[in-house]
Amino acid sequence: MSSIQEIQKEIIDEFDILGDDKESTIYYIMELGALLPEFPESERIEENIIKGCQSKVWLTTQEDDDKIIFLADSNTDITKGLISLLIRVLSGRNPQEILHAQLDFIDKIGMGNIIGSQRSNGLAAMIKQMKLYALAYQTKQNI
Repeated sequence: MSSIQEIQKEIIDEFDILGDDKESTIYYIMELGALLPEFPESERIEENIIKGCQSKVWLTTQEDDDKIIFLADSNTDITKGLISLLIRVLSGRNPQEILHAQLDFIDKIGMGNIIGSQRSNGLAAMIKQMKLYALAYQTKQNI
């Protein structure tokens, strides 16, 4: 498996190809969201909704051999694409990797300029929730 930094570099390279074409970039983000695995209907419950997102974003986890697997969905295509990028970088990692991850690809691809301040706040809430899950798993592993 590639490192967090290597995956971020891949994402930066993909977005570099799109250049400053905002419309193509948004379309690409939406395409990425469409590639997320099917989210279980039974997990679309209030406690799995990320607080701080304007759109509804459901996030849950599974544990696989001390690694955290993230599952997510959203009621909007752009937000679904954003969470898919975070899953691509953070899913399948151990809690320590997630907690120490510096997600610099977000700034390097100019995501703030693409999605605006409301969605930027939502993106920050998604990252916070993923790191909180990692902290919970780390605490559980240390007991």
